[in-house]
Amino acid sequence: MALGSGLDALFEDNAIENKESQTLRMSEIEPNKSQPRKAFDEEEIRGLAESIREHGLIQPIVVRPMPNGITYQIIAGERRWRACRVLGLTEVPVIIREMDDFEASQLAIIENVQRSDLNPVEEAAAYKELIDKYGMTQESLSKTMGKSRPYIANSMRLLALPDEVLEMLRNGDITTGHAKVLMSINDKMKMIMAAETVVKDKLSVRDTEKLAARFNGEGDDDAVIKTEPKDKQMKNFFTEMELSLKDRLNRGVKISGNGNGKGKIVLTFEDKDDLCRLTNELISIENGNYNSEN
Repeated sequence: MALGSGLDALFEDNAIENKESQTLRMSEIEPNKSQPRKAFDEEEIRGLAESIREHGLIQPIVVRPMPNGITYQIIAGERRWRACRVLGLTEVPVIIREMDDFEASQLAIIENVQRSDLNPVEEAAAYKELIDKYGMTQESLSKTMGKSRPYIANSMRLLALPDEVLEMLRNGDITTGHAKVLMSINDKMKMIMAAETVVKDKLSVRDTEKLAARFNGEGDDDAVIKTEPKDKQMKNFFTEMELSLKDRLNRGVKISGNGNGKGKIVLTFEDKDDLCRLTNELISIENGNYNSEN
């Protein structure tokens, strides 16, 4: 079987070698500890279980015999196996293939990539394992996986992100597009801060580019939030609040924001002493005992 041709080739080959699938007890089947997919959505598994309950297991689980001669390891179909376990099934149809560790690892990755089952971090880690553990090159990996070499290289670059950012990517809080932009920030702590801002403010990739430029000292500090209010009524509201603060604080005030009401306030001060006065004034306002004539 040519692994590069993927799952279709797997089942076509087995149609020749196994005219019918075989049945194994669930207790004889074990998951692959090297499975590239580490996270399984429990709700998705339950949904698959209901489908299997109604229609049966249409596609057999692909397994390989283990050296102990007793158990079989899953090569393709761990989600189906988990769903069958939820249903309490004792036996399942399988297709048995003779494969070494390298072939099994390749096929497990191909299955998950073709079915888009891996998150970007899992996919990158799987490519890295094939290169580090089995000596594959990016070129040979791209041919096997049906992906371009730059795609493989860019995917693996994601693993250089700080753990905190990788977790956001793994959980789907940010996209690969966001992650690639964040990698351009030249300091890891700033990268984490920027990623947190992206999640908190739900920034687009375009706005993340502006944010990254700001963290690198290349862009306008207002690059992300300095936009003209879309709603004239909101603009008038900003102006009213600006005038109110100017009167109350007796100093320059600038409010900028967008039509959704998000923005920032800039307050001016003359020197260190004036900054201390301003700070005390703001604290007094928060505590409810501020007198503008103090």
